[in-house]
Amino acid sequence: MEVVLGIVIGVLITLTVVRYRENQHMLRTKYADWRKLNLILELIEENYVDTLNREQMSDAAVEAALAKLDPHSLYLPPVQLEASEQELAGNFDGIGIQFNVPNDTAIVLEVIAGGPSEKAGLHIGDRLLKVDDKVIAGVKFPQDSMVRRMKGPSGTKVTVTVKRGNDIIPFEITRGKIPLHSMDAAFMIDDKTGYIRLSKFSRTTFKECHTAALDLLQEGMEHLIFDLRDNSGGYMDQALLLSNDFLSAGDTIVYIEGLHRPKEVYKADGKGLFQKIGLTVLISENSASASEIFAGAIQDNDRGTIIGRRSFGKGLVQEPFFFSDNSGIRLTVARYYTPSGRCIQKPYGGTKDYAYDIYHRYADGEIFSADSVKLDTTDVHHTRSGRLVYGGGGIMPDVFVPMDTTRASAFFIACNKKATQMRFASHIFDKYTNRLVAIDNYADMDRFLNGLNLKVEFPAFARREDGIACTEAEWDQTEPYLVPQLKALIARYSKLGENAFYKYYMPVDTTLEQALKTL
Repeated sequence: MEVVLGIVIGVLITLTVVRYRENQHMLRTKYADWRKLNLILELIEENYVDTLNREQMSDAAVEAALAKLDPHSLYLPPVQLEASEQELAGNFDGIGIQFNVPNDTAIVLEVIAGGPSEKAGLHIGDRLLKVDDKVIAGVKFPQDSMVRRMKGPSGTKVTVTVKRGNDIIPFEITRGKIPLHSMDAAFMIDDKTGYIRLSKFSRTTFKECHTAALDLLQEGMEHLIFDLRDNSGGYMDQALLLSNDFLSAGDTIVYIEGLHRPKEVYKADGKGLFQKIGLTVLISENSASASEIFAGAIQDNDRGTIIGRRSFGKGLVQEPFFFSDNSGIRLTVARYYTPSGRCIQKPYGGTKDYAYDIYHRYADGEIFSADSVKLDTTDVHHTRSGRLVYGGGGIMPDVFVPMDTTRASAFFIACNKKATQMRFASHIFDKYTNRLVAIDNYADMDRFLNGLNLKVEFPAFARREDGIACTEAEWDQTEPYLVPQLKALIARYSKLGENAFYKYYMPVDTTLEQALKTL
């Protein structure tokens, strides 16, 4: 029996090989011919052992092909494309709240003025218990799933049940268009210095920043600190418009060029309203793309001072292409170059190395010391005044500020791991809700915060809630670093919102501290 089976299997293999060889002329193709991909897919469909999902196969083939190009050419299935477009569009359909989840229960931090939630009656500090019939509190419900349940087409209804004090209140909310701000904060640091923090370059970025800067001018601003740290970029045209606001007529902002895209040079038109304002730009290792266009234009034109750490290094331009099934691709079509001619795209020969580049910067010590920064000193360029700048991987700041880890005590690190600070801020809000939500100016907020005995209350909370003990010596070491963070997290619950968070956090922001010194 074994011999016969062996003969049968041998015959089957022989027949299969012969059949393939007999039909081999039908499968001839060349690597330069795109027909090979179609032939393979057809062969799979006609011969594969199981039923195929064409949609999954097509998506996998496209994703694999684009992955061989560069790290930023990618395929977006319908759901991902919609989410990506909404993130940069400047608005989305939803109920209009911002919340965080310090203790397995979402707490409303902001109710957007004029939005559906404000009209329905939601308040800052409300705890979200249910969305329709789905319980989301106390069950470790994923935060992104909460967001998806509250989002939905304009005009549709959702019932959000909240706890307010001891009351459980259901609110029926009709979803609507919600503005999605790209600017996190804008305020005066002192009588002459303004501060704007930008999180991304969306469709509304220029309008938001331009309006905010005009308001700061009215308050006496003579110098602006423009914070682009951790800003991953977005729409290139918004970076161009923003740069134009600060540069003189004829100043080059950026130029782009690709194999199928002729060189295009973008210059300032001289109509910008902030050409005479002093300017400092803050960047970090996570500042990328449109952030680097802006920072590079300011640096190469010697228009302002760049402070922080070497930026991400994304100098590739993506163009979107959309398909009738609501999917799309973002294809790299050109490189962009700063006014001095720098292409600051970092190398991407190995996808894995590219993905872990920021990790390697930490491991190699670059985040902590300017001497450890690996610059391509063969790719030399000059700013307008003749200063040396280098291409080959990000914008190197004029003033390097290392990450400061020296003030982080064991107590501080232990609290960070358990998010004790966030939950303490929520605890203070519960204790002083009526007072805190009524505060709308910094004088009152200072009085409120200074009236808290944080030296006693926070260590007691950490020990009671998380089992983290703190000696007197540890508190003395930690206090200068911890107290501003606590004040920032608490102040955020007031009507001052995110402006208060960044304003009270300033004493421990070493990059911002250095920026103020350079003035």
